[in-house]
Amino acid sequence: MVGPQDAAEILNQALPYIQRFQGQTFVVKYGGSAMSDKEAVHGVLRNVLLLQLVGIRPILVHGGGPEIDALLKRLDMKTETVDGLRVTDEAAMEVVEMALAGKANKAIVGEVHACGGKAVGFSGRDGRLIVAEPVSAKLGRAGKVVQINPELLNLACDNGYIPVVCSVAEGTDGNSINVNADAAAAAIAVAVGAQKLFILSDVDGVLADKDDPSTLISRLKEGEAKAMIESGKADRGMVPKLTSALDALRNGVDSVHLLNGAKHNSLLIETFTHEGIGTMVVR
Repeated sequence: MVGPQDAAEILNQALPYIQRFQGQTFVVKYGGSAMSDKEAVHGVLRNVLLLQLVGIRPILVHGGGPEIDALLKRLDMKTETVDGLRVTDEAAMEVVEMALAGKANKAIVGEVHACGGKAVGFSGRDGRLIVAEPVSAKLGRAGKVVQINPELLNLACDNGYIPVVCSVAEGTDGNSINVNADAAAAAIAVAVGAQKLFILSDVDGVLADKDDPSTLISRLKEGEAKAMIESGKADRGMVPKLTSALDALRNGVDSVHLLNGAKHNSLLIETFTHEGIGTMVVR
């Protein structure tokens, strides 16, 4: 247990960060694999709510791979991936939209309300918030982001709501597109002029040796991240996250933070302490 004096000192240490970030927008991407533990989800959303209460404008973006896989299995439908992207035919796209825009999105909104906050859920199709186009015929309705229309997000933030966005996009043909949630979060961060993008998953961050958890890199420069991707030193699962981080940095986001969402208060520790807890990628 932390005593009163220790608690007061923690708040004092956080003060300069609170002052620096007031009025800034943070985009928090919460990965599907990190959302499997309900207690951990509750903790992350309490952290997001606290960010809002100290004057930061948080926007939450989520995927939901496990939810999609579970629903596909219940419907006896096969799942297939190519280069980390889900092959999404028309039938699978319906399942993706049900799992993300329906079940996962509304569950997160409800959990924010349970924490005492106000949230509003969006699909990327609402207001053409996320516009995307298919990557290839082979991948079907899996696509890449081509445009963000952030008006609804700004409206929600301006009125005290935490926007919760799932990674289902509006296709240029008017139909649904399944996009990578990391890429969607990076594009949203750029469009709203976010100072920080947080990518929460079930790993601690970027490792110098992908087979040694003790080699966590706390600060990674843009060029170093690019070299890790090109050389194959980055863990395969970390590559799309680093790629999204680089996209965000190149387009104006100040820093991207890769964190383990299952670790207690990781979002607050990374934001309000000198040492942090994950990997911060900077220009």
